[in-house]
Amino acid sequence: MDDIDSALVAELQQDARQTNRDLARAVGIAPSTCLERVRLLRQRGVIRGYGARVDLTSLGRRVQALITVQIRPLNRAMIDGFHDSVMSLPEVLGVFVLAGGDDFLVHIAVQDVEHLQAFLLDRFSQRREITGFRTSVIFQHTTRQVVAALPNEPVTPKLSRVGRDRGQQSPARQP
Repeated sequence: MDDIDSALVAELQQDARQTNRDLARAVGIAPSTCLERVRLLRQRGVIRGYGARVDLTSLGRRVQALITVQIRPLNRAMIDGFHDSVMSLPEVLGVFVLAGGDDFLVHIAVQDVEHLQAFLLDRFSQRREITGFRTSVIFQHTTRQVVAALPNEPVTPKLSRVGRDRGQQSPARQP
């Protein structure tokens, strides 16, 4: 992606409903160039779709929670089956498959804490493959509205004091 593609993506993330002419003007290119570039961004999968951001409270979903889940046996069929099953639940906003101590992070939004408790008891606690889960209620949730590509620069790792060679002294101990 070049600077023009990045500018187009940023503009569309701010307002995907603007006309091609307005988008072209904002980025400083011809409307025909803009149309072709946006088409190519969609074709390459950079732009995967357009949508509306909704207010969950207006939809009667005043309580959000993140649930970490551990399942067993941990195999591809179980992971895929659990993922698909959970994504089909109307309370679920998103599912992350994880590496580490937890296998899934499930983001839900429900009416109130009573519905949260019912969800956990009725949808999770009785599932055989779930060996454990923990719930955190979300007080605030903020998302970045415009996501830009990160620079593709090599990184030189800087070792912490703990990661240094044994022969090296820490700065505090040097004579």
